[in-house]
Amino acid sequence: MTVTLNPYISFNGDARQAMEFYAQVFGGELKTNTFGEFGGADEAYADKIMHAQLEAEGGLTLMGADTGPGMEHNPGTNISVSLSGDDDAKLHGYWDKLSEGATVTMPLEKQLWGDVFGMLVDRFGINWMVNIVQPQAS
Repeated sequence: MTVTLNPYISFNGDARQAMEFYAQVFGGELKTNTFGEFGGADEAYADKIMHAQLEAEGGLTLMGADTGPGMEHNPGTNISVSLSGDDDAKLHGYWDKLSEGATVTMPLEKQLWGDVFGMLVDRFGINWMVNIVQPQAS
């Protein structure tokens, strides 16, 4: 895998419907995970989308999720740029450079789903997410 750059949209409880709509528009394969699948979510969030990923022809990738517990949903600023892949050194390098003068909202560290993930707002006010895919234990 290489590093990919794509939009990541936050929704206010209707991520499933929105991502299913985009799958009808663009075609491709839609994969979803709920907060409940990873545990720790209260009942109100168990069926909400923690992560959805649509991969369509021509290299189109769109990601989205419902705004998580304790996070604020702000229409108009509910989109981030996502960097993801398995090139650990390259993605850590991007994180380090993006972090200069940024506000780190979630440190780049191992997460419940097994990958290394972090979020920040760069010095220009742009939301970034970095996900470094970790090898699966066999």
